[in-house]
Amino acid sequence: MHTIRDAEIAGQQSLTMAGKGRHDAAGVKRRTFLWGCLAITIAFVLGLDMSSVQAQVGGSGAAAIASGKSGPVFAYVGCRTTKERNARGEGINVYRVDPSSGAWTHVQLVGNLVNPSFLAFDRRQNFLYSVHGDFSEVSSFKVNRQTGELTFLNRQSTQGKNPVHLVVDPTNRFLVVSNYATGTLALLPIQEDGTLGPLKDLAKLPGNTGPHKVEQTISHPHHNPLDPGERFIIVPDKGLDKIFTFRIDAENGKLIAGPSIETRETSGPRHIVFHPSKTYAYVINELDSTVATYRYNAERGELTPMQILTTLPATFTGNNRSSEIAVTASGRFVYASNRGHDSIAIFAVDQTTGMLSSVGWESTQGKNPRFFSLDPTDAFMYAANENSDTIVTYRVDPASGKLSPTGQLLKTGSPVCIIFSSGRP
Repeated sequence: MHTIRDAEIAGQQSLTMAGKGRHDAAGVKRRTFLWGCLAITIAFVLGLDMSSVQAQVGGSGAAAIASGKSGPVFAYVGCRTTKERNARGEGINVYRVDPSSGAWTHVQLVGNLVNPSFLAFDRRQNFLYSVHGDFSEVSSFKVNRQTGELTFLNRQSTQGKNPVHLVVDPTNRFLVVSNYATGTLALLPIQEDGTLGPLKDLAKLPGNTGPHKVEQTISHPHHNPLDPGERFIIVPDKGLDKIFTFRIDAENGKLIAGPSIETRETSGPRHIVFHPSKTYAYVINELDSTVATYRYNAERGELTPMQILTTLPATFTGNNRSSEIAVTASGRFVYASNRGHDSIAIFAVDQTTGMLSSVGWESTQGKNPRFFSLDPTDAFMYAANENSDTIVTYRVDPASGKLSPTGQLLKTGSPVCIIFSSGRP
C-alpha cells in the first residue's frame, strides 16, 4: 500500500511531452481568439460585467486577460494513483495553455504523490494546495508563475480521513479542508512562505445519518466553497442529507457553525455553486441524481429550497451517481455530470426566478466523469473521465448552452480535478 510519508518529492522534473507519450497534448487544436479578446467578446455579447468573468478566473485575472496584459495560463490536473482505487494516475500534471490556439502542452509531472485528488490555489495563485484522497494529509507547493512548474513545500495532517475538497479563506491565512470519511471540517494556517502550519481547528458536522445503508453511515462533507460574498463557507454533507454554513473567526483561528438545512432523504448533497449575480444556488445531489435550486440569503448564509430536477433523461434506466456542477459566468446555464449515464446534463436558468429547465445531455465520450470544468472564459468545457483516462474538450454555445465535441482528447491517468491559473502577471 502507498503511504504519504514514503512518497519522495525531491528531484521532481519538468517533462515536456508535446508530440509524444501518454500526456501528448499536441493534438489539442482549438480555433479561438486570444484569451483576452474572447473574454471581452463574451462579456459584450452576453451583457456581462467583468466581475462575472472574474468569478471564473479569480481576482484580477479576468481584467488582465481582457486587457491583453495577461501572463501565461496553465492547467493543473489532479488524479487518483492507488491500486485500491484501481487508478492509473501518476501525480499532478501541469499543462501550458496556448493563448492563441488553446492547445495544451505538457510542462511537468509532479510524481510520487498519492491521490492528489483535489487542488486549489491561494488567493494570489503563488501557491497550490492538494489533498491526498483516502489518506489524512494536504500538501503545499510553490508555483512558478512563468513556467507553471510546482515545487513541493511541505505537508500537514488534516486530523481526519479522506480529505476531498479545500479552499483558501479571503484573508489568505487559512486553508479549509473537508474530511469526508470522518465527518469533519479542518482549518490549517497558511504561513507567509505558503507552507501549512499544524491544524488550528477541527469542526464536527452534527446530525442524523441518511437512510442509505452504505453511503450514509456517518457524516460525509464533500465540498466547502466560499459563498459569493466570501463571508461564509457552505458545506454539503452527503452522509447526513444536510447543508451546513460556517464562517471563519480569523482572529482566533476558529470555525464557527451557522445555519443548516436538511435536504431530501437519500439525496446525498455533494457540491454547490452560486449564480454569479443573483441570489440563487444550485446543489448536485449524488445519490438520487438530482439538481436542487435554492434561494440564498447572503446576509445570514441561509438556503431556502425552491426546485429539484433529475439530471437524467427519462429513458435512462441504469444506475447513476451525479458528481460535479458548474454555472457559467453569464449565469444563463448550469451543467451537471452523470457517472453511469456518462454525460453532462445541461440546464437553462430563468433569470427572473432562478429556476432550471432541461436543455439536454451530451455524452462525455468516456467512463465515470467525476469532474468537469469550464475554461476561464467559458468558451470550452473539459470533461475528466476518471475510468477511461481521458479529458475531452467541448465548445460551449453561449446562446443555447449546448456542447459540441471538438475532437480534442487528452490522455492522462485517472483525472479527477482541473484548475486553471488566471494568466495575470
